[in-house]
Amino acid sequence: MRKAELKRETKETSVYVSLNLDGRGNYSVKTEIPFLSHMLELFSRHSLIDLKVVAEGDVEVDHHHLIEDVGIALGEAVLTALNGKRGIKRYGFFTLPMDETLISCAIDISGRPYFVYRGFPEFKTLMGIEFDLFREFWKSFAYSLKCNLHINCHYGLNLHHIAEGTFKCVGRALKEAIEIDPRLKGEVPSTKGVL
Repeated sequence: MRKAELKRETKETSVYVSLNLDGRGNYSVKTEIPFLSHMLELFSRHSLIDLKVVAEGDVEVDHHHLIEDVGIALGEAVLTALNGKRGIKRYGFFTLPMDETLISCAIDISGRPYFVYRGFPEFKTLMGIEFDLFREFWKSFAYSLKCNLHINCHYGLNLHHIAEGTFKCVGRALKEAIEIDPRLKGEVPSTKGVL
């Protein structure tokens, strides 16, 4: 089983993450931002990663620190659980409709972080959260996982649908990328021999 457990402690936040990449999408998530907790539950269910998250921080100051640090910790945990990335498919892609919204995600677990986030609303607030903080979440996740992560919102009106569609879509794309390809027989999917 590909598992990881880590704790990230700063003067601003405390984040605990435990996960199993070969799970069934079971989750136990408790953060001080209920909407973030809900999004992580969706991510777990659609990626089939068993996920436990306990996170608290200075949300009375701003949501930024906690949202960013959860993204960092989640990316680090996935990278640790991949354990050298042997046998993984490496690439994943998914396009997800959610009512009036359409989101696409492409991921390459390449060892080279790069992040693209296009078409999302700016200067909006959802459940008291600056919507742009979800960009910070995914950017932190991508750089910690050391992956190429491209997320595009083709269109959408409802902010809840856009946020929810994104967490589901990334989960589905990641599920494909981390899946073991039996034909690789444990080899790294790169001509370089390392990712």
